[in-house]
Amino acid sequence: MPSSSPDWLHLSDDERIVWESRPHPITMGIRVPVALLVLLAGFALAGWSATDGATVLTYAGIVIAVAGAVAVFLRYIFWWNTRYVITSAELYKKHGVVSRDVTQFRLDRVQNTTLEQDAIGRLLGYGDLTVYTAGSGDPELTFERTPRPERAGSALSDQLNDAVDGTRARSP
Repeated sequence: MPSSSPDWLHLSDDERIVWESRPHPITMGIRVPVALLVLLAGFALAGWSATDGATVLTYAGIVIAVAGAVAVFLRYIFWWNTRYVITSAELYKKHGVVSRDVTQFRLDRVQNTTLEQDAIGRLLGYGDLTVYTAGSGDPELTFERTPRPERAGSALSDQLNDAVDGTRARSP
């Protein structure tokens, strides 16, 4: 767990981070390998055509390589800027590059959770953790393609149990 919290996460004095992650890298999708192939093809074209001096094909190869690099970079930046956090008091999901969107729920509002993994998710080690809050039948928050989702589910269950035990201890 990190020793300091990110700038978008404002913890109370007695609140601590119990679990934090980004989505599984598979979230970047098939576009990253395709863009890497485009990048390599652009380099190959530029290198092959540059043997006889700079030609239109050389410049086309450079443009293709740059387009592939930009595509990879953009997918990576969007992935990097998505964060999931479970604290001792709240749940957070942050995403966004230019603008920031942070969804936050207090643990005492959590009514139910589900953990879903399809066959590929089980094989590659990712799944979706969905949180339902009191008064809503629809999911309020989903940590999509969470790496090792059983750890996130366990951390959330532990915090929910601690919250229930704390409520029981305060009851007369």
